[in-house]
Amino acid sequence: MAHTQHQTMRRVLRREIAGTIGLLTDEQDFTAMRRYRTFTFDDHTSYLQQVESLLRTLAAQGSHTTVALFDPEEYAEFCADSGLEPDAPSSRTRFTAELAATGPTVTYEGQPLDELVPDLVDEAVRQATWEYATTILARIGNCASCGEDIGRASFARASHLLTRILDTAGPGDLHLVCSVSAAPETLVAVLRADDDAGTIHVDESETLEFTTVLALGVATRSAGGLVMRTTAHDATDRVYGWRLRGENLEPLTAAEVFDAYCTDVDSGGLVSPESGVDYCVPPDLGEEGETTGHAH
Repeated sequence: MAHTQHQTMRRVLRREIAGTIGLLTDEQDFTAMRRYRTFTFDDHTSYLQQVESLLRTLAAQGSHTTVALFDPEEYAEFCADSGLEPDAPSSRTRFTAELAATGPTVTYEGQPLDELVPDLVDEAVRQATWEYATTILARIGNCASCGEDIGRASFARASHLLTRILDTAGPGDLHLVCSVSAAPETLVAVLRADDDAGTIHVDESETLEFTTVLALGVATRSAGGLVMRTTAHDATDRVYGWRLRGENLEPLTAAEVFDAYCTDVDSGGLVSPESGVDYCVPPDLGEEGETTGHAH
């Protein structure tokens, strides 16, 4: 009887444990891991099927599971730095635990892997973008003339601009995209804001990432822009935007917004405009959206 009670208690406790699975999302990473003798999978497709089956089983048992992006190069570096044998399941477990604390993860909520994997990759790109922008801002240093920390001043300016944008937006859910041309490639950040009876709710992590990318554009005087889309019930979607000019935002004309939305980024060809969308000029940000000094 006591043995049965102990088994029941262990099953209950198992449901209280949150777990993380390190996922090899593409064929190249999977092939790289096959050089380890203890990594026994030999086919990426069947590997993904087994992972998905395991996720479903854990969910059916009431377990909370997150999925992390497993990078073989980062894994090898982790083992070298930690003095671990890379060809060992315990080392992969240690690395996955590290990913759960510091790396990009996505919570499994029953979605198929072909939906989860793109979300996980997007999360990894978001984190890498934020880390890169943060590093550059920290390295810029102080203004030669006034001694002010350029990175901090630019972040404060970007926060102010974002606040003005959200405050002047019309009713509805918001989707804001910021792009900044920074070598070696353009950085993009996305912010979604939900309208709950006139109160705007934003995700803190998205807000931090968005503000950091915008701050980088302000600090480096890079070319960039912001495009907003508002979606309200029983109303036409509105799309408008601004061009980043130094530490200011310059309104785009309706034609410029239309051209931006209806041009394929890769080919440069025209894309048919969406029906039921109003391409328009942005609301006036007011004097608070204008610069009163210099960020640096």
